[in-house]
Amino acid sequence: MLKPIFEVTGLTVQYGGVKAVDGVTLSLQPGQIRGLIGPNGAGKSTLIDGISGRRRPAAGSVSLDGTDITRFGVLERRRLGLSRSFQRTSIFAGMGVREQVELAAVKVGATDPERDCHDSLAELGLLDVAELTAGELGYGEQRRLDLALALVGSPSVLLLDEPMAGLTVPESLELAQHLKKLANERGVSVLLVEHDMEVVFGVSDRITVLELGKVLAEGVPSEVRANPRVREAYLGSAA
Repeated sequence: MLKPIFEVTGLTVQYGGVKAVDGVTLSLQPGQIRGLIGPNGAGKSTLIDGISGRRRPAAGSVSLDGTDITRFGVLERRRLGLSRSFQRTSIFAGMGVREQVELAAVKVGATDPERDCHDSLAELGLLDVAELTAGELGYGEQRRLDLALALVGSPSVLLLDEPMAGLTVPESLELAQHLKKLANERGVSVLLVEHDMEVVFGVSDRITVLELGKVLAEGVPSEVRANPRVREAYLGSAA
């Protein structure tokens, strides 16, 4: 078994006296996709916030390639290789596609921002629309642009918070294939928060299920699908 590139150990995030995330432990190996599922209020986005540095944990640790980054800021984590996307796209509608991806590459300290921008756009099939403004793109293209922005700087780990939100089924499947390609060909590790169960079970190597901020189940997709509590609570009795 490969050594994990990324580890979260006993992470707890509190809002006042409420533990929105309670002692979560998980890891990612190079090129691995881990799905993170659970109902609304389970703590998925809060966990991503705690991992990415947007929320300071009350307890626990986060390490990237052997370095403890628990107290590092968002940009410092980003420059070390930990990138994320949000439920809502972070694009600038009035700015050119190429312009904003190259600007993002500069911000994260890419050694060759122009080349990095080109490669990210090519990876997501966006070179043909690179000279348009983001507002001229279709919604599916905008979601891919959001992923291209997260991809600059050659991150080793991507934290993706519902990247398929609002997409049609074909668009979701297309984006899922991009994720598999990133993992298989570039060795990028992905923590994927997503409500589309077809996508999660189709692309994930392992899945973690959260319930009320705690890990309810963890394993390969077949194990999670067969778990009675998971089937009843999240997948339906006919899953």
